[in-house]
Amino acid sequence: MLQAIHVSLESLNLVTLAPMLIAVAGGLIILVLDLINEKLDKTLYVMLTLLFLFIDMGAVLGLNVNERGFFDVMLIDGISIISQLLIIVGSMLFIPLALTSKRFHEFEYPEFFALFLFMIAGFQFMAASDNLILIFIGLETGSLSLYTLIALHNRANSYEAAVKYFTMGALAAAFYAMGSAVIYAMSGSVELYQVAETVSARMAGNGAGLLPALAIFGSAVLMLVSFAFKLSLFPFHTWAPDVYEGASAPLAGYMSVVPKIAAFVVSVRLFGMYIDLGIEWVRDIILALAVLTMTLANIMALVQGDVKRMLAYSSISHAGFIIAALALDTTEGNTAIFLYYALFMFTNLGAFAMLWISRHKVRRFNNRFDHPYEKFAGMIKIVPMGAVIMALFMLSLAGVPPFSVFWGKIYVMQAAVNAGYIWLAVLMGINSAIAAYYYLKLVVYMFLKEPVKSVDTVYYNISKPLMAIIGLATVATVGAIFYIQPLISYFYYMVSASGY
Repeated sequence: MLQAIHVSLESLNLVTLAPMLIAVAGGLIILVLDLINEKLDKTLYVMLTLLFLFIDMGAVLGLNVNERGFFDVMLIDGISIISQLLIIVGSMLFIPLALTSKRFHEFEYPEFFALFLFMIAGFQFMAASDNLILIFIGLETGSLSLYTLIALHNRANSYEAAVKYFTMGALAAAFYAMGSAVIYAMSGSVELYQVAETVSARMAGNGAGLLPALAIFGSAVLMLVSFAFKLSLFPFHTWAPDVYEGASAPLAGYMSVVPKIAAFVVSVRLFGMYIDLGIEWVRDIILALAVLTMTLANIMALVQGDVKRMLAYSSISHAGFIIAALALDTTEGNTAIFLYYALFMFTNLGAFAMLWISRHKVRRFNNRFDHPYEKFAGMIKIVPMGAVIMALFMLSLAGVPPFSVFWGKIYVMQAAVNAGYIWLAVLMGINSAIAAYYYLKLVVYMFLKEPVKSVDTVYYNISKPLMAIIGLATVATVGAIFYIQPLISYFYYMVSASGY
C-alpha cells in the first residue's frame, strides 16, 4: 500500500525560485498584453522589461547566502547571487537601446522582450543550481531564446548566424548530456556535491580501477568540450565571429558577456569539483585551452578587416584570459572571474554599442563587412566625442591603466602569481601587449587618418537612450579606479562564503 508523501511549503523554500519566476512571469505578461491589444506602443514593453528586471534584482538581493530550496535542486550561495546580479545588470544595460529613435526592427516585436526575459530566467537557473538536470534546462532555455533573438534581426547573415549558433549549441548540448549521463553512471547522482562525495570515497578506498578511471576521464572530457563550445574556447571558437557579425551590434556585445557569465558559474562548480578531487590533468587541459585561446584569438584579431569581427576575436581572447583564472581553483582566482566580467561588461557593451552610431543598411565602404576600419577613418573630425569615447573603450580593452579592464587583468595575473603560476602571468602580459596592437589600430584610423570619400553620408544615430547607455559605460570604464576595491572586497567575501 502506497503512503502519501507530505511536503511542507517551508521545506521547499520557494523564495529561492522567486528571481526566475519573476522573469518568466514578466515574459508571459508581455505576451498576454499583446494578445489583448496589438496596438500598444512597443515602448511599454521596454519599460515593463526594465521593471521586471528591477524586481528580479530586488528578489536576488533579498536571498540569504548558502540556502537550498525546491527539493534541494536550487543552490543559493555567494557565487549564485553575484552572477545573477551581473546577468541582470548586463541585461539592464542592453534593453534601453530598444528606445532609440532609429531602432532595429526586432524591437518592434513583443516576442523579442518575452524571449529576452525567458533567456534571463534560463541563465539564472544555470547560476543557481548544482543539479546537472536543472543546469541543462536552464542552458537550453537560455540558448533557444538567444538563437531566436539573433534570427529576429532579419538579415541574410542573421539567419546564417542563428543556424550556426543553433548547430554549435546543439552539439554542445549533446556533449553535456553525454557527460551528465556518465557522471550519473559512475556516482548514482546528478547533484554535484553528492557526485564529489561518491567519487572521493571510491578514490580513497582504492576502488578506482580501470572502469571508474575511464568514467572520470570520459565525463571530464565531454564536459570540457561542451563548455569550450559555450565559452568559445579554442578549437571550438570558430562559430563566434560569424555569429557576432550576423547579430545586431548591441546583441553581439550582450552575447559576449552575459551568457558567458552563466557558463563560467557552471564551469567553476563542475571543473572545480574535478580539481578538488585531485584530478590534476583537468587543470592542465584547462590551462592549455586558456593559453591557446588567448594567443590564437589575438593573432586572428590582428588580421581582421572588420571592427565587429575584431571585437569578436577580442572577446574570445578575454574568455581565454578568464578560463585561466578558473584553472587556479583558488578563492582569489574565482573572485577574479567575477571581477573581470563586472569590469569588462561595461567596456565591451559600450564598444559594441558604439558600432551602432554609424549603422546603415547599405554597405558603403566594403561589400563584405558592415564595420570596416575605413568607416571609422577620420572620425575625430566628424563625431569628435564619439571618437574619444571609442578610443577610451579600446584603451580599456587593451588593459591600459587606469581604465576598468586593466584592474581585471592585473587581478587575474596577481591570482596566477599567488597560486605559483608565474609563467601563466607572463604569457598573459605578452598577450595583452599583442592585443594592444589591434585596439590601437582603430584609434589610429579614428585620429590620424583622413575620412574616406563619402564618409559624410553615413548616418550617425546618436539618440538619447543610446547616448545614456554609452555614457554610463564610459563613466564605469573611466571611473573604475574609484570602485575597484569595494568590488574586490564584495566578490571575495561572496566567493569565500560559497566555499570555493
